[in-house]
Amino acid sequence: MRIASYAGVQDAARQIARVAVRTPLIESPALNARVGGRVLIKAETLQKTGAFKFRGAYNRISRLTDEERHHGVVAFSSGNHAQAVAAAARMMGTRAIIVMPADSPAVKMEGVKAYGGEVRTYDRYSESREAIAEAIAAEHGCVLVPPFDDPLIIEGQGTVALELLDQAKAVGAVPIDQLLCGLSGGGLMAGINLTLAATASHTQVFGVEPLAYDDTRRSLLAGERRGHGPVTRPSICDSLMSPQPGELTFPINRRMTDVLTVSDAEVAAAVAFAFKGLKLVVEPGGAVSLAALLAGKLPVKDRVTAIILSGGNVDPALFSAIIEDRYTPETWGTTP
Repeated sequence: MRIASYAGVQDAARQIARVAVRTPLIESPALNARVGGRVLIKAETLQKTGAFKFRGAYNRISRLTDEERHHGVVAFSSGNHAQAVAAAARMMGTRAIIVMPADSPAVKMEGVKAYGGEVRTYDRYSESREAIAEAIAAEHGCVLVPPFDDPLIIEGQGTVALELLDQAKAVGAVPIDQLLCGLSGGGLMAGINLTLAATASHTQVFGVEPLAYDDTRRSLLAGERRGHGPVTRPSICDSLMSPQPGELTFPINRRMTDVLTVSDAEVAAAVAFAFKGLKLVVEPGGAVSLAALLAGKLPVKDRVTAIILSGGNVDPALFSAIIEDRYTPETWGTTP
């Protein structure tokens, strides 16, 4: 397998240019005043399918051979990658089978079906999504499109950083002192790190994880891939609950400055702020970088800080509870 590279990110930008949204870079005077620094907000919530995942999925699926398109693709995902794969597959005229946790938000399952994807559910706590997807691939001859451990996926996600740097330069916001981005398997962060290492190595990069699902933080401390600690309840950040960093993404992401953690309560506060203060609908997993910023997890005063709002596919009932101040971990059965 070839290794993901910055040249590959540049190639991915050309590959997806005609179909992906060049999402806006937003600045809020109120947020700047609140934190005492300049904050650049990359709104991937406005990307096709509502999350950055479309970039990598289209970059991978658009390169299928005619024979591969004939057999279709299979993917496993809690929702955002699932919708992106289903949408990209439809655009390329091929079949998509998506393996999703049975407890995925209904809005994400409905999104997959709306894009023409076929959903197969599993129990995330007792079954292996990888094994299920591999069995489907073997049975139908499908191409497996993983959520992060694929060079073309990583490179597609890296186009977020290419756009961000170009947009920041246009508004006189360079150099960027630090960048915050959520972490799950690490595909988006790996693409960002490849890009920044080649073009803006001075920018410090911080990953952000849910407090109970801190596998990348533990892996960096151990110097090798590790899982998160034992958990008894899910996080509201359903898109950030992968069991451990990716085999391909972790070596790239070891260049990060640090990994920050946020509680579900801090994430809920960020989701509410995004809606009320920024007029953006952001799902909990997509709001962790904003949560870290608002909770004062790192110094931002007199600095230029970029954050990625990575997705906006939020469960309507949960979103309503958060913005109406009715959300509590106990009520929703989530981690504190």
